[in-house]
Amino acid sequence: MVVKPFFLYFIRIIVLPRGGSLCLSSYWNSCWTLPCQPAVAMGIPVFILAGLLVHCVFLVSIFDIYFSSPLVHGMTPQQTPLPPPAKRLVLFVADGLRADSLYELNSNDTPQAPFLRSVLENNGSWGISHTRVPTESRPGHVALIAGFYEDVSAVAKGWKENPVEFDSVFNESKYTWSWGSPDILPMFAKGATGDHVYTFCYMAESEDFGAQDAAKLDMWVFDHVKSFFNSSRSNQTLFSALNEEKVVLFLHLLGIDTNGHAHRPNSREYKENIKKVDEGVKEIASMIDNFYGNDGKTAFVLTSDHGMTDWGSHGAGHPSETLTPLIVWGAGVNYPQKVTSQFFEDNFLKEWKLENLKRLDVNQADIAPLMASLIGVPFPLNSVGTLPLEYLNNSAHFKAESMFTNAVQILEQFKVKMSQKKETTLSFLFTPFKPLSDSEQINFLKQTRLYIQQQKYDEAESTVLFYGFAFVGMIIVFFLLIQTCPWTYYVYCLLPVPVWYAVVRELPVIQDLAANLLSLQISQSVGFLLVCVLGIEILVFSFFYRSTLTIGLLVFAGWPVITQLWVQAKATALMWTFLCVLLAIFPLMPVVGREPNIPLVLATGLLTLLISCFSLASLCKSENKYRSNEDLKVHFYQMLSIALSTYVVSSTHDSLKNKQGLPLLNQIISWMTLVSSSVLPLLSPTFLFQRLFSILLSLMSTYLLLSTGYEALFPLVLSGLMFVWINMEQEALQHYGLSVKPKLAVFNFAYATDITQFRQLHLDDVRRSFFFVFFIVTAFFGTGNIASVNSFDPASVYCFLTVFSPFMMGGLLVLKVVIPFVLVSCAFEAVQVTTQLSSKSLFLIVLVISDIMALHFFFLVKDYGSWLDIGTSISHYVLVMSLTIFMMLMNGLAQLLTTKRLELPRRTKHHST
Repeated sequence: MVVKPFFLYFIRIIVLPRGGSLCLSSYWNSCWTLPCQPAVAMGIPVFILAGLLVHCVFLVSIFDIYFSSPLVHGMTPQQTPLPPPAKRLVLFVADGLRADSLYELNSNDTPQAPFLRSVLENNGSWGISHTRVPTESRPGHVALIAGFYEDVSAVAKGWKENPVEFDSVFNESKYTWSWGSPDILPMFAKGATGDHVYTFCYMAESEDFGAQDAAKLDMWVFDHVKSFFNSSRSNQTLFSALNEEKVVLFLHLLGIDTNGHAHRPNSREYKENIKKVDEGVKEIASMIDNFYGNDGKTAFVLTSDHGMTDWGSHGAGHPSETLTPLIVWGAGVNYPQKVTSQFFEDNFLKEWKLENLKRLDVNQADIAPLMASLIGVPFPLNSVGTLPLEYLNNSAHFKAESMFTNAVQILEQFKVKMSQKKETTLSFLFTPFKPLSDSEQINFLKQTRLYIQQQKYDEAESTVLFYGFAFVGMIIVFFLLIQTCPWTYYVYCLLPVPVWYAVVRELPVIQDLAANLLSLQISQSVGFLLVCVLGIEILVFSFFYRSTLTIGLLVFAGWPVITQLWVQAKATALMWTFLCVLLAIFPLMPVVGREPNIPLVLATGLLTLLISCFSLASLCKSENKYRSNEDLKVHFYQMLSIALSTYVVSSTHDSLKNKQGLPLLNQIISWMTLVSSSVLPLLSPTFLFQRLFSILLSLMSTYLLLSTGYEALFPLVLSGLMFVWINMEQEALQHYGLSVKPKLAVFNFAYATDITQFRQLHLDDVRRSFFFVFFIVTAFFGTGNIASVNSFDPASVYCFLTVFSPFMMGGLLVLKVVIPFVLVSCAFEAVQVTTQLSSKSLFLIVLVISDIMALHFFFLVKDYGSWLDIGTSISHYVLVMSLTIFMMLMNGLAQLLTTKRLELPRRTKHHST
């Protein structure tokens, strides 16, 4: 019996086509059962060879697909046109140095590397350089010096030879001198054009893991650098070359890596080697500064190619291997930036006791463009690094030009790659990347150059960010196309892209807010967050239970006591508490339309008239040089309007009660009052309280005509609270020492838009924004529920019309709801400008709060249960979204009502001759 080997069965399954399986199987079996037939000699090798061929093709394919170089050539070098801050660069690469090993303190709280610790605390910028896998010496150095992550095809040559020539900072320099390992230095000299990259290497046999002390490798480097500079004093050619611009000195320090492999990173040998490197760096830096006469034109960079695991290996992606130190100091480099707090997912800052020094993390490939920018050489042609601007201490113009050069350099690679792809692809199969088409590239470059010429440097720096998000959008579209999704899915999935683009552009603002929050004690931070969550939940519950607003207003009443504001402004604080309690009564009242109470409406009109009389008397007595007779006339007209509205309400009610219908005169007065209420405020002065009181009187005259009961008092009480709120915010501003307290009596809306006076956001501004949202919701639900039509009494519109007209009546009822909104929005506008914040700063926080509410209601939407449950959940979500949109409109309307003024033509006086 002949046994069939398993691998032949496998080849048979793979090679034979399905259609011929039966007859070939028979033939196969016959070949095995009749070994003496001629077919045996020919059949077996055919199948074996075919199977081997297929598997060889599969084996070779992975090298062709995954291990071919992605680099392209033929790009044009890009260089920042402005003069660089440094003439020379010194690069120290401590091979195998972990970030924590350098930054951590010893058990006695002394630094592991005293000189470098003093540099990052007093002279330069620091952070973590994040490397990529494989964490080997060659890929790490290529990323540092050439700006791209190592060509994977180099693995086929054991990370020793350059499979493809590439550009580097060394190649672009005028001269580069390097000292260190023979495994690293030659690859940068081999890829350089001309004869300007010089290498000085020790013997390969010196890299002995079994040696007594591998730190001698680093001592060799330091000693040879000192000898090199000493010899240059007697060599005029070398001395002249060293004094050229665009010079690079590269010190590759292998001792730490060798000691780490031999003794582990936590060993005495590894740590002692770090101290020797620190001493050597200090000595070399001092020597170089002295050599150049302390001209301040030398930039220093210290980093590592990779880290190392606790067991002494590297090559994979463990944080101990991918987190390396980066310290930069000298010409063109930012000094240490003091911060109160900073947020990172790790706990290194606390462990290293560096919480108060800003940590600037980068990707390893970003160091190449940083070095190129510092000494003014072209960015390496194949670099994919992004220039870390925060390391630069230079003008905004220089940063914008450098970032522009960085973007163009990367764009050049894209253009060459696209051209190559186009040449090797059938024309009808080639689809260009539309966001970077030729025309878009031209527009991008022109627009960015225009921004720089117009000194709009922030806009120029964000162009690159825009194309990054555009690329993300293209990826989303690609996946949606694969799944053949409806067009609405494209809207849903693509909409977050521009939103997050806008968020990322404002990232410094978010970081500052987070820093302020983290600067507080833990108990204060937690308390602040809990108060924010509780406040938003109260707003959400108010959509279900109006009485929740009462709880919130009672809490507001105690605000001056909680914050100690009542100590400095007792009268104002007392008035605030009284009006909060008074306003808290309204959400407990039944919705409008149950029991009309016309006498209460008339009493409100008389009270408003009385308050306006006191205001007029005060205005007449004041010695305000800005006051004019026209201002007094406008005020008088508004008082007359209040009186007429009160009369019309009384007269109309009596006429309808006597079945006599709506008097025509009353109807005319009502509509004229409605029209004039939108114009009269614009005729009044733009001084804060005068304009706000004018808006109140005009809107109150219309609101009285639309009232049938207790709701007539609501805007009057609400406005009173708004006036007190403005004063309270001034006290809070002074209490927290944010700015000087302005004089509200002479504050003018028209001159409150000077952006030079605006201040930065403070945590207390979150509270101001929340107050505004709460008052808006209170205005929304204070006297009714717009979600329920039957909560509004049709009798509210009888002063305007009594004949059924759903659109006209609905419009008037909406106007009634809008009036409290306008009063709150105008008060909020006053709070913004008097607390010296830009009009969008507080309002952006308002939108965040309202969007969180909307998100809450989004998850409460139901598609099951009764029609009432489903309808209520949907209506609440629609309402809160509409509220957000409506607040945007109200913000614009408030700016118009407070800042604009109409000037009536004045009568020209004629004098007789």
